[in-house]
Amino acid sequence: MWVDKGFKRWARISVLVLSMFVLANCASAPENDPEALAEYNTINDPVEPANRGIFEFNMFLDRALFRPVTALYRTIAPETLREFIHNFLQNLRTPVILANDLLQGEPSRGGTTTMRFLINSTIGVVGFGDPATSMGFEQHDEDFGQTLAVWGAGEGPYFMIPIFGPSNPRDAVGKVVDFFLDPINWWAGKEGLDSVLWGRTVMSGIDTRDQLWDVLDDLEKSSIDFYASIRSLYRQRRNDEITNGESLDDKPPPGFSGDFEIADPDQDPDQDLSQTKL
Repeated sequence: MWVDKGFKRWARISVLVLSMFVLANCASAPENDPEALAEYNTINDPVEPANRGIFEFNMFLDRALFRPVTALYRTIAPETLREFIHNFLQNLRTPVILANDLLQGEPSRGGTTTMRFLINSTIGVVGFGDPATSMGFEQHDEDFGQTLAVWGAGEGPYFMIPIFGPSNPRDAVGKVVDFFLDPINWWAGKEGLDSVLWGRTVMSGIDTRDQLWDVLDDLEKSSIDFYASIRSLYRQRRNDEITNGESLDDKPPPGFSGDFEIADPDQDPDQDLSQTKL
C-alpha cells in the first residue's frame, strides 16, 4: 500500500533527524568559559563542524546541478511564466496551509486562505494567477513546524540536512506531518502516480531556487561567513513566520473560541520580514 511506502520513506528521514538530535545533545559545551558558553547556547549549533561539511556538500550540489538547471529554467521561461508557475504551486499547498491555520487557532487567517483558494482557482485559472492578492487577501504560509512552535514546542538544535538545507528537529518533524496532511500526496500515492509526486517535488525545488536566486547571490557576496549568515537568516525567517510578524510575547496562545471570519482586506497585512524560503 502506498501509505506503507510513504511511511517507510519518511520513517527513514525521521530516524536521521533523531540521530542528529541525539548527536547534538551529546556534544560537549565550553563549560569553563562563561562567555563562550553563552555564545554556544545562543548559536545553538552543537554539531557545527558536521553542519558546515553538509553545507559545503549542498553548495557543491547547488553549483553543479541546482543552479545550472535553474539558470536554464530562467532562460527558457520568461518572468511572467515563472510567476504563474509559482502561483500554481502555492495554490496546491492550500490544504496544508488551511489545516495549520486551524490547528494554530487562527480562524481569520483560515478564512483568508479559503478565499484565496476559491478566487485563485476560479478567476485565477486554477491558481496560475493571483487576483486574490489584488483583492486584499494577502498570501501567507503555514506549516506544521510553525504549528508545533505555536503550541510551545522548542526548536531544538540547528542542523543542516543534505539537499534540503537548514532545519531543526521541530521543523523536520513538521515536514513529515505536512506530507501526510497534503491530499495530493494521498491521491497520487493511491493511484500509483509517483511521477506526480516526483514532478511536483522537482518543480517546487526549481521554483524555490528561482525565488532565492538574487537573495543567495547577494548574501554570498556580502557575507564574511556565508554559513553563519544562512543560519541567522533561516532563524529570523522562521521566527517571523511563527509569530506572524508580531513579538512572541504579544502573540496569544492558540484557541478556537473565535468566529471563522475572513481577514479584513483593508487591514494592513502582517509585516513579513522575509518573503523568501531557505
